[in-house]
Amino acid sequence: MAFEHVLVVGAGQMGGGIAQVVAASGRRVSLHDAAPGAVERGVETMRKSLTRLAEKGGADPDEVLGRVTPVDGLVPADLMIEAVVEDPQVKEALFREADAALPPEAILASNTSSIPISSLGAATSRPEAVIGMHFFNPVPVLALVEVIRGLETSDETAAAITQLAVDLGKTPAQARDFPGFVSNRILMPFINEAAYALLEGVAEPEDIDTIAKLGFAHPMGPLALADLIGLDTCVAIMEVLHRGLGDPKFAPCPLLRQYVQAGRLGRKSGRGFYEY
Repeated sequence: MAFEHVLVVGAGQMGGGIAQVVAASGRRVSLHDAAPGAVERGVETMRKSLTRLAEKGGADPDEVLGRVTPVDGLVPADLMIEAVVEDPQVKEALFREADAALPPEAILASNTSSIPISSLGAATSRPEAVIGMHFFNPVPVLALVEVIRGLETSDETAAAITQLAVDLGKTPAQARDFPGFVSNRILMPFINEAAYALLEGVAEPEDIDTIAKLGFAHPMGPLALADLIGLDTCVAIMEVLHRGLGDPKFAPCPLLRQYVQAGRLGRKSGRGFYEY
């Protein structure tokens, strides 16, 4: 499938980035977000990102953004990629709505980082056409796309989305539909242990992150990465892992919960483990 027209639902950090890379590939994008002003903010963030890339020889920002159309609701398209809040009920409701709004041959993809693809497929009449397409932040920069097949996802759907990832300049890697898939099953316990190290007074945030960066050759320490992801998102993912796998090692660190309760969500709120 060529996926000439892609509906992206969610214009935040991830959705805006997804819309940007899809539009940069020459495809037409309809961008929807139910939150007032979210699409406008998303487009402005895209413009800044595209301007930086243009300075390094990238595409003209106006040309790319000319392929992005804000829409007030779900519109017919060849493919939907959703990037809304990491909440199973919200996502399942969206997939039910998309199942009714998009053509029968359209594929419905989720950028979820932890919620079972099979449960999203069960909310539709086309589970064979439902798949996970998990991008990584920042989407225009990072190459990986985790492709997750639900229990009913067809070979044709998986092949089409894998090829699309390649066409977008990404590197696809396939994972089975288990809680957290591969990426967050590994990453979230790493972030959680870093939070415990801080809670227990083992080291200060800067030292924890320096040890991880220099000792493990990571580009960013786990606490700074958690701030980038959003501490509320990290807690939500850990709760999915905890419920789905039943292992207490996946329960969120109490310090993470406390920061979220205090509104310290990371970069998006101006303060998490660090101030921004």
